[in-house]
Amino acid sequence: MPESKAARININLYKNMGGQIRNNISIGMLVRIVLKKDQRSGILTEGVVSKILTKSPRHPHGIKVRLEDGQVGRVKEIDEGEPV
Repeated sequence: MPESKAARININLYKNMGGQIRNNISIGMLVRIVLKKDQRSGILTEGVVSKILTKSPRHPHGIKVRLEDGQVGRVKEIDEGEPV
């Protein structure tokens, strides 16, 4: 059955806005972040969350995380697939 327009909007909203809410992010989750050096270009880096660095429940630019490979950035997208 084809996805409804409302369902597509909700999925895209979660994918793109979910990174601003701390409770949507957990350790072991696959995410795409923007590194400080890539903020102007908007290049995203994919990785698995090893630590959540932002203490507040929300952040307008995305929750800051450290990936398993040590890179630090703000979550821009959350992968909707299976947890890693």
